[in-house]
Amino acid sequence: MLEIGIKAPEFSLPDQNGQMHSLKDYKGKKVVLYFYPKDMTSGCSKQACRFAELYPQFREKDAVILGVSKDSVSSHKKFEEKFGLPFTILSDPEQEVIKAYDVLKEKSMYGRKYMGVVRSTYLIDEKGKIAKAFGNVKATENPDQMLNEI
Repeated sequence: MLEIGIKAPEFSLPDQNGQMHSLKDYKGKKVVLYFYPKDMTSGCSKQACRFAELYPQFREKDAVILGVSKDSVSSHKKFEEKFGLPFTILSDPEQEVIKAYDVLKEKSMYGRKYMGVVRSTYLIDEKGKIAKAFGNVKATENPDQMLNEI
């Protein structure tokens, strides 16, 4: 995880509609930047749906939610449509932003080791600095946790 207080790494990624988004676009707002492993999986769907349920409360606090995974723009579009997600999901197939935010780690499944995204969330303040950093978060608890942090 990146250190609290440092400038958040800048990025420019396409969303589920193919529109480009950069961190600098959100200067003056709080940004909840959450990284998740894969669209349509159980944990990732629960996390996204809970962020969607709480979305009006995040907006009341002038906060933006940005989800990031290595899935394609078209995969993100299906994910958004299936669950009616009201927030932006960014596609990082080259994993450049995933690496910049230090959330690509060695994982293990059935004894096989591989590199994968660890479910992690950053709260970036209005000036573009990392205010909070949470690694290896629980999918069902993270949205509520982030709302409380703001």
